[in-house]
Amino acid sequence: MFEVLPLKWVIYAFAAICGIIIAETVFLLIAGNNDKRATINRRIKLKDNKMSQRDVLVQLRKERGMDSGRHSVFSMAKLRNLKTQSGLRMSLGKFVFLCILISTLAGLFVSYKFELLYPTFLGPVIGATLLPKFILGRRKKRRHKIFGTQFPEALDLIVRGLKAGHPVPVAISMVGREMADPIGSEFGILTDELTYGSDMLSAMQSLEDRVGHEDLPLFITAINIQNSTGGNLREILEGLSMTIRERGKLKRKIRAVSTEGRMSAYILTGLPCILGLVLMVAMPNYYNSVIDKDMTWNLIGVAVGLLALGNYVMANMSNLKV
Repeated sequence: MFEVLPLKWVIYAFAAICGIIIAETVFLLIAGNNDKRATINRRIKLKDNKMSQRDVLVQLRKERGMDSGRHSVFSMAKLRNLKTQSGLRMSLGKFVFLCILISTLAGLFVSYKFELLYPTFLGPVIGATLLPKFILGRRKKRRHKIFGTQFPEALDLIVRGLKAGHPVPVAISMVGREMADPIGSEFGILTDELTYGSDMLSAMQSLEDRVGHEDLPLFITAINIQNSTGGNLREILEGLSMTIRERGKLKRKIRAVSTEGRMSAYILTGLPCILGLVLMVAMPNYYNSVIDKDMTWNLIGVAVGLLALGNYVMANMSNLKV
């Protein structure tokens, strides 16, 4: 039923993998010798291209969809905010168009392969509604995870700047110069907005709108209170940094404890799919007698729905808010 691969093809495969690993190692060694300080984040990269500070600010705001008050027909408010917080540099209209195109092609392929009509109409609908939100949501979640890891380090850097006697805007600008993306470019945009006349309250609100991380309101409130009434900002930020780190430790502990529930969900989700693929490969004619029956697809739809419901319940059980 299955032919055993000749030994020479196995050797060729291992040789190709070794070649890729060696090439990647050489590339990393060469790249590691370059000066990474000047290209630590995208804002610094744009400055290296001989762009003025104002042009860099305009370019970064344009990439984030904040260049003007006019928006295309695709730019619905929630989706636009999600795109901004996800860090996607592609325009929202182009991104939604690509999602619709991919979903439409996938629907046409499924319709042609299984001689069904409804995937042809379902594909564009999914591409215009569900797929963009899913992709942008995943990007936002990944970006927030990186930002949350960098944020305590950024607070410590600001505290060190305040201890050295720098004013708050200068201490904040150090984050934009010294730290990688995403936090480096975000605080760099904040610094540029302050440089070009924006007040601290408006610039901080713009930062929160661009990022949307749950820890930012605490930092923004501390800065605004210090800016309006005074106070020892250094001690407040030190306490905030410690609190965020402790909360991060608690989140990681909860995630470790809830690993069993997540793995159960992965196994229960993947097992029917893997079993179906194995049967299709091992016995291609196994489903021929029932594949064209309406009852078969109705049962498959019910099974997928119950599987999705089970995953949703298990995800909520293992996803505890801190």
